[in-house]
Amino acid sequence: MRIKRDALLGFLMVLPSIIAIGIFVYGFIGWTGRVSLSNWVGLLPNYEWAGLKNYTNLLFNDPRFMVDIRNTVIFTVLFVLGCLILGLFLAVLLDQGLRGEAFFRSLFLFPMAISFIVTGVVWRWLMNPAQGSRISGLNLLFDRIGLDSLINSWHATPTWGIAAIAIPAIWQMSGYTMALYLGGLRAIPDDLREAARVDGASEVEIYRHVILPLLRPVTLSAMIILGHISLKVFDLIIAVAGKQLALDVPAIYMWTTTFDGQFYGRGAAIAMLLLLSVAILVIPYLYYTIRTEAEL
Repeated sequence: MRIKRDALLGFLMVLPSIIAIGIFVYGFIGWTGRVSLSNWVGLLPNYEWAGLKNYTNLLFNDPRFMVDIRNTVIFTVLFVLGCLILGLFLAVLLDQGLRGEAFFRSLFLFPMAISFIVTGVVWRWLMNPAQGSRISGLNLLFDRIGLDSLINSWHATPTWGIAAIAIPAIWQMSGYTMALYLGGLRAIPDDLREAARVDGASEVEIYRHVILPLLRPVTLSAMIILGHISLKVFDLIIAVAGKQLALDVPAIYMWTTTFDGQFYGRGAAIAMLLLLSVAILVIPYLYYTIRTEAEL
């Protein structure tokens, strides 16, 4: 009886949260899905059934959405790889027993404490594409130290400008990746490393054949977290460069379509496609994690 009473009390404690999530998360997802299947244009609601017209137009007849997908792929690949490589490098350095490790660990983690808006404002000046008499930021630094070949237009570069946006994103999130890898490194028993050294393995071989394979779960977790961040990127691009077609991504397209153009049906369809892309990335990982924990 006491167990049932405690279970009922616990359920009542979390019931308000369940109701709130049901309404403000899943309820709004359902409403957005319904709007995406309508012809709603303008401020007045119009739930006239349109079927999958908004989705087919986006995927097969919308050149701007194709640009968005291309930019998202470029940004995601550079952002995820950059964070993984830099984060692993910093974690390996800190794992060597570096003096002042606590200070450097806090220093590397600090960028994560600020928002993408703040990061974008700072890097908008650092990556100022202006040249000539208006040169500033990193371009000015390159000019002063004689590295004129590195001066470029950054995010104003045609076609590949989105790659420059990945630089501030990597700067902000590499410290978080470093923390993940450092935790993974500290969880590896020293006995494994000593055993490899006894067998004649060099430090490079130890990392290649022993440590890195054991860090695969950490790498997978980092890729999932960073991947879903990159798919939803919005504020960083707006803060650095504003609304530019060359730097357009689905989140920006959704905003301009819905609130600037008042094409609510199409905007809702973009939102649902974003949700689907994140779900495709996250749900298999959650399933794998739950199955692994059950086997343990």
